[in-house]
Amino acid sequence: MNQLSNDQIRQNVRGRYSQIAVKTVTPASSCCGSPSDADSISAKLGYSGSELAAAPEGANLGLGCGNPQAIAGLKPGERVLDLGSGGGFDCFLASRQVGDQGHVIGVDMTPEMISRARNNAVKGNFGNTEFRLGEIEHLPLADHSVNVIMSNCVINLSPDKPQVFREAFRVLEPGGRLAISDIVTTAELPPEIRNDLGELYSGCISGASSISELETILKESGFTEISIEPKDESKAFIKDWIPGESIDQYIVSAVIQAKK
Repeated sequence: MNQLSNDQIRQNVRGRYSQIAVKTVTPASSCCGSPSDADSISAKLGYSGSELAAAPEGANLGLGCGNPQAIAGLKPGERVLDLGSGGGFDCFLASRQVGDQGHVIGVDMTPEMISRARNNAVKGNFGNTEFRLGEIEHLPLADHSVNVIMSNCVINLSPDKPQVFREAFRVLEPGGRLAISDIVTTAELPPEIRNDLGELYSGCISGASSISELETILKESGFTEISIEPKDESKAFIKDWIPGESIDQYIVSAVIQAKK
């Protein structure tokens, strides 16, 4: 994939999520979310009622394909980075876990999402949380500056996944860890889906990688203790992403963990 097409993909994704941030579109029930039904979608992804109630109104946009909080094992005082932080939902949940001595940074390439998340942080009085505009391939953070990196159904949207994980490795301190929910392929995507770099890509389908591809990328980036665990139960909601196309035969949500 050349640099021009990479930039076109980013522009498509940025445009789609800008519209979601300002509620000018209501996507199908997928990792693109459905703002009008965000809580019920997130409950299917594994969020508890108390988690759904803890974030400021408007933070949860129904985006995601899992619950990285359930695997992150966050501790008080830790510094956390969320890749593709959207309206700030996962950041605000992490904020509760790391406490006043900890710090949470959300990075998103969509200005409208950053603005929304910052407003939510003010509404909820989250003083230990900040949001930075940037691409996950070029993180606006210093080397060795965070303990944990979370992400929820975002890395599949990047046209340069090796660069994402190289950057993740750079900003993690030694001993730091990844706690990621994302989409992986379980079978080769049909050409008409794989080659759709517009709506299906921004819908977290066309850009998904296989487990073996991700394992290779993680190893080459320097990570160890790599674990990629497919969640077959996710097929129950994935099958509705493209009604009638049996997309659940090709992709599944997975828990991705690794250490530096």
